[in-house]
Amino acid sequence: MPGYILHQGADVKCMHLGPAQPMMTYPRVTVGGNPIVVRSDTYSVTACQFPAWTLGGSPPCSTAAWTMAATRLFAGGDNVLLFDSQSQCTPNGTPLQIFRTQVRATGT
Repeated sequence: MPGYILHQGADVKCMHLGPAQPMMTYPRVTVGGNPIVVRSDTYSVTACQFPAWTLGGSPPCSTAAWTMAATRLFAGGDNVLLFDSQSQCTPNGTPLQIFRTQVRATGT
């Protein structure tokens, strides 16, 4: 199923509403003037409010890696991230949520 292409300006947060931004992007391809993000790009999470941390449990989200991306759309030999791509945060294993992205370019 097609999904909108993820880019640097997209609104992405961890499950605990900590903002997430890509540490790297693929600058040779842009959508709406913003570079796109590919599967190998790691996200940095800030201000995660993971509730178990305050009770001595697992630490809050700090980074996230993508586990699933586009299957037919590539940039620089890597899978492009889409609105429905899947990720996993470290160290607690929760996913990122994509709240808003550009709505003009899609991929599968």
